[in-house]
Amino acid sequence: MSGYAFDIAHLLAGGLVLVSFMMIYQDRLYSLLNVFALQAVLLSLAVGWQAHVQGAHHLYVTAVIAILFKAIIVPWALHRIVQQLGIHREVETVVSVGPTMLAGMGLVALSILLMLRLTAASGNALAREDLAFALSVILLGLLMMVTRRNAVSQVVGFMSLENGLILAAAGAKGMPLVVEISVAFSVLVAMIVIGVFLFRIRERFDSVDISALDEFRGERR
Repeated sequence: MSGYAFDIAHLLAGGLVLVSFMMIYQDRLYSLLNVFALQAVLLSLAVGWQAHVQGAHHLYVTAVIAILFKAIIVPWALHRIVQQLGIHREVETVVSVGPTMLAGMGLVALSILLMLRLTAASGNALAREDLAFALSVILLGLLMMVTRRNAVSQVVGFMSLENGLILAAAGAKGMPLVVEISVAFSVLVAMIVIGVFLFRIRERFDSVDISALDEFRGERR
């Protein structure tokens, strides 16, 4: 593989990690959704570049699915949900942004050290380092889910986690077309379920702050 191909692949994968930190930093829901759309665009470019480098043309389908569904349809749908529910525009956090960013840096360092050590026997340097970046995106998405109170921001964290899984699958010599199609349908089904879920929470508790659920169950005083 030529040097520029290697560098571009790392630039795109590293960009996904950087955008994950940008998502953690956001304190407004609309800004968070816009940054998630940017992450989806970078995912599409990263997968498309992997398709070019690997000669795996079926990965172009994944790239198109990512940019259509995750960069356009899903952010638009979540914008509509936020407007329809009249949700507070601020992102409510369990832990402040500073400690969360520090925890994210630790998770990225752990991901790189762990993945490079586990894949030391592999002769494919690009796949090894892309898997390290992908694991970083997954863990940062999980961190967002844990440190956010608002259900919408938790949904965004879950979909960011899924972006990391797609990046990992594409970097590890691609994935079958049937998996790509199933991912697209799973995203659509998830959006329908999430929409119904959020509307029901809003109708029942007049809020999408998950702390209201704890109070309803008697876990908070």
